[in-house]
Amino acid sequence: MGESTSFVDAMKLTQVSSESDDGGSAVFDGELNEHWTIGPKVHGGAMLALCANAARTALALEGVEPIAVSGSFLWAPDPGPLRVVTTIRKRGRRVSLVDVELNQGDRTAVRVTITMAEPEHHAPPLLSVNPVVPLMTPEPPPGLEPIGPGHPMADVVHLAHGCDIRPSLTTMAPRADGGPPVIEYWVRPKEGSPDLLFALLCGDVSAPVTLGVNRSGWAPTVQLTAYLRGMPADGWLRVMCTTMQIGQEWFDEDHVVVDCEGRIIVQTRQLALVPQAQ
Repeated sequence: MGESTSFVDAMKLTQVSSESDDGGSAVFDGELNEHWTIGPKVHGGAMLALCANAARTALALEGVEPIAVSGSFLWAPDPGPLRVVTTIRKRGRRVSLVDVELNQGDRTAVRVTITMAEPEHHAPPLLSVNPVVPLMTPEPPPGLEPIGPGHPMADVVHLAHGCDIRPSLTTMAPRADGGPPVIEYWVRPKEGSPDLLFALLCGDVSAPVTLGVNRSGWAPTVQLTAYLRGMPADGWLRVMCTTMQIGQEWFDEDHVVVDCEGRIIVQTRQLALVPQAQ
């Protein structure tokens, strides 16, 4: 447990090679240690955030950030060194596109397409249907325990070493009225302020919604798409996780990440495999 728990450190990259500035590829080395895992495997949101950081570094345009991240998960790597390969497909005046592969050894774990542009500026939207603000306060309710020693999720959610994660456990169990699960989290980094990459990680922070139908266990994500809408304010991020359908084999899971000012920062939708019945 001597490795850094800082999210900023987890996002560090070392460039090892580069081709032409336009359209060429750049290769980076990074590392996600045991603190950025769910169970024994590297957390999917952390891998997407690392890929997004590589795309931003490779493109190197002032004010330009990832605004859409679409990742396909091919294999679940173990904590340790990772290599990130970026290829700039388009360097546009307003919108650019970068392909990213995250590899460990000779295997590709994640393939990601990242759209780069300026995110929303800090201004009121023309229209917003925000489901989080009416249900979740800007800060966690008094008495809501963080994941840590003695918490029922501590043995699985190792992200809690670097993040203050406060899940509402009462929203994870099957609902008495038979309604769909609506899982609530409050999250912030233990060091520093949340940034766009941290908000992207939070778009994959929830336990599987399949807990709402008594299906627990490994629920591997196959594909996840995130929209990054703006830069978060300094404070807690509120995360609401819902689903449209939990099938016998596949389920979808949506996250909405809202900052302390009530602004939608990240929206994600993923397709994952339903855990086997116990």
